[in-house]
Amino acid sequence: MEKFHGYLWPAGLPEPPLLHERSERRDASEHRQRILEVAQHLFAEHGIDVISMHQIAKTAGVGQGTLYRRYKNKSELCMDLLGERHERFVQDIATFLTEKATSPALVRLDGILTQIITLIEEQIALLGPAIMPDMHGPRCEKVNRSQHFSFQETPWHRWFYSLITELLSEAVQRGELVSLDVPYTADTILATFHPLFYRFQRLERGFSMERILQGIRRIYIEGIKPLPGTR
Repeated sequence: MEKFHGYLWPAGLPEPPLLHERSERRDASEHRQRILEVAQHLFAEHGIDVISMHQIAKTAGVGQGTLYRRYKNKSELCMDLLGERHERFVQDIATFLTEKATSPALVRLDGILTQIITLIEEQIALLGPAIMPDMHGPRCEKVNRSQHFSFQETPWHRWFYSLITELLSEAVQRGELVSLDVPYTADTILATFHPLFYRFQRLERGFSMERILQGIRRIYIEGIKPLPGTR
């Protein structure tokens, strides 16, 4: 175990990103906190899709220029709102991995997947606009392509990918899984957890969080274990 920003992190596993590691003036920090508090309140009361950046700036008592200097679009603001929850998520992961340090790789992988899907379930409302600011197509204000937010390019997606890859590789090396294309498998697992696809399965298909998680386990854990006597 290694000390990582105040808590133990297992040696050999990729360290998580820190979204809130920033240095800013006191007045800038107060502006940021005010903006986030107002945005959280407006989103909770009216829904994210109907609240504009102009409304957030006006309610927070800051100029639109101030708001746009900090956040290019609503997706960036949503990601900042997610940051605090993500830091608690990292601490939960660290605690889990510490407690399960001697457990099989598949037990740790199962726990990580459960934690990830729980996080996405909790944050699904914020993640929708963060992934696709103009998700309603032509009815929304036209957004420059450079403003689009890619989930796959976030530090969190890269970290999830590295963590899942490490645990899958360990499981294969220990004979807990059959030999497989680890990078591809990690990608396909995370594709299921992509917020837009997850929203589709939850809202359009009507699948529960538990059903989605069981499907992932059946395909990528139980489904690729070695048959008895073949190790």
